[in-house]
Amino acid sequence: MKYTQLGRTGLKVSRLVLGTMNFGPQTDEADSHAIMDAALDSGINYFDTANVYGWGENKGRTEEIIGNWFAKGGERRDKVVLATKVYGNMAADGDAWPNHDKLSALNIRRAVDASLKRLQTDYIDVYQFHHIDRATPFEEIWQAIDVLVQQGKILYVGSSNFPGYKIAQANEIAARRHGTIGLVSEQCLYNLAERRAEMEVIPAAQEYGLGVIPWSPLQGGLLGGVIKKEVQGGRRASGRAADSLANASVRAQIQAYEDLLDKHGLEPGEAALAWLLTRPGVTGPIVGPRTAEQLESALRAVELELSEEVLEELDEIFPGPGPSPEAFAW
Repeated sequence: MKYTQLGRTGLKVSRLVLGTMNFGPQTDEADSHAIMDAALDSGINYFDTANVYGWGENKGRTEEIIGNWFAKGGERRDKVVLATKVYGNMAADGDAWPNHDKLSALNIRRAVDASLKRLQTDYIDVYQFHHIDRATPFEEIWQAIDVLVQQGKILYVGSSNFPGYKIAQANEIAARRHGTIGLVSEQCLYNLAERRAEMEVIPAAQEYGLGVIPWSPLQGGLLGGVIKKEVQGGRRASGRAADSLANASVRAQIQAYEDLLDKHGLEPGEAALAWLLTRPGVTGPIVGPRTAEQLESALRAVELELSEEVLEELDEIFPGPGPSPEAFAW
């Protein structure tokens, strides 16, 4: 495994991030524990989750699975850089109550204590805002975070799904009014097929020293060889990938992508992850394996070096927006 600093911090994290969203809904607890053990054995030390994972009536279940894994001992908690998120309403569906969601000081205090209990730990390494809160000023948010840092409950703060201007706003207020480090990471949707983050989000993250953590690096499976799997094994795409392939131009683009990688003897999913690891500002993509085999495939991407020829051809198939602000200025 290779490591890098998380943004401008001194925190060392693996270049792959273990996403846990499938733990509970798709993968049972025993298999989830096996995947986490395998990830740790491979050198992955950055684990990402969120308080709402488990979804529906099972919100919080994913954090509970991770907490039970920590409780097994073996220095599991000590070896992991743990990241979780706050924003979503944790009340039972249809039973929402005011102040049970978003980023008010009250909900942040309530949410972090609940996450700590489920995770069976006394601190969170990276506490992340899952979405912007248009109703709560950053002055209030940072005041709540300052208290949690002083209490030792969290160490760093990150964002997720923030536009560039909110990254700037959050960190300017943190620096000028509170004298604190502010945001240290941003989780955003970013992959070969979805490069809009290059317009504003990634430039803002680089300017303010945030590590970029791409989620959905395979665009919901679209970049994982869906057409090849369909032809060879009769396994049809589902969800977001199926919706995308229904568009003839997108299907032609994905076919060109798979043909290119086949020509070079590369696996699509591994190549898509390896491409992200070449991108400026990227700390490491989030991989969310449902099985141990999917984790093994992701691990191979860390050692995969794409040639300049392949990188150029990928840019031709999936052209980015270009440098900001020129991309939208003229």
